Amino acid sequence: MASNVSDNDFSGEQYEVLEDLSYSDLDVFPEFLLERSTEVKHLQIDHNRISILPRCVGQFRNLISLDISNNQMTYISGEIGQLSLLRCLTAKNNLFDNEALPKELDQLVSLQSINLSGNQLTEFPMQLTELRNLKCIHLGGNVIDHVPREIESLQSLEILYLGGNRLEELPYEMGLLSSLVALILCDNKLLSLPSSLSRLRRLQSLSLHNNQLSTLPPEIVTLDLTELSLRNNPLVMRFVEEMVFQPPTLLELAGRTVKTRRVPYMEEDLPRNLFEYLNSAHSCVNPKCKGVYFTQRVEHVKFVDFCGKYRLPLMEYLCSPRCVSNPAIAYSSESESEDEGMVETKMRRVLLG
Repeated sequence: MASNVSDNDFSGEQYEVLEDLSYSDLDVFPEFLLERSTEVKHLQIDHNRISILPRCVGQFRNLISLDISNNQMTYISGEIGQLSLLRCLTAKNNLFDNEALPKELDQLVSLQSINLSGNQLTEFPMQLTELRNLKCIHLGGNVIDHVPREIESLQSLEILYLGGNRLEELPYEMGLLSSLVALILCDNKLLSLPSSLSRLRRLQSLSLHNNQLSTLPPEIVTLDLTELSLRNNPLVMRFVEEMVFQPPTLLELAGRTVKTRRVPYMEEDLPRNLFEYLNSAHSCVNPKCKGVYFTQRVEHVKFVDFCGKYRLPLMEYLCSPRCVSNPAIAYSSESESEDEGMVETKMRRVLLG
């Protein structure tokens, strides 16, 4: 069924031809459209029973948007790479694995939005990292277990949806996506986050619920987020202080004594490994403690203020258990005098909402 529709999102033209064949009980791609394929700019064939996107799709040279969602597709022909004007490809809820996606996807130079959610992808499609005009990627509900470092090339990307996969970690390069506004990582298996996420200066929404996060990198407090979802993570479900500490070695005890008592030493007086070891000392984060540590430290979860709005549990490292005066979690900070009820309300808005 052909119709003229206004579509100012994809073109400067006031009217464009839309072919809407959604819910049309189709078993195959509608080849009866071929005789006027160059006229069609928006093609919707979602919610049918089509199994392949055949070679003839390449004849629709003026397509701007293509929706093939909710079919039974297992194959996309490489001729899709001929759609040089295509800006939006929606192919969610099919049966695509990585082998079903042709390498010619990287020829869609005008593509701005792609939705491959609800398929059977085990890897982040590398073809997408070549599409420098991409602004929106939806890959939710697949079985992807890692994100490639090459994602750094997507400097125009504004929305990245990776929820409902099997991610356990993220590459440092994720923090180099300078245009990113929304990052959805919920329903994965993330154990930690890279500190580089603090470089996402335009990020407004960060979705992390239903992961395995026990702490957050301290650098995250520098983000100016409007939405942060953390529910159903260990850091939310377990509001208790856990301190992990092993007795320091004799080497570390000696090194601490040298540093805290400011015993002078020179490089030529010591073996090189000892000199480098002494210079690797870390200061205790407790401002009232002048101690240092080298390897044996106390891992301590502390609730800190988030941009003056919320409390978040972050990891800090102390030189010994004695640096903590109160073994229970303190719900008030040194810089604020809010009562406990107010702090719990703020925290609930971020961590549990």
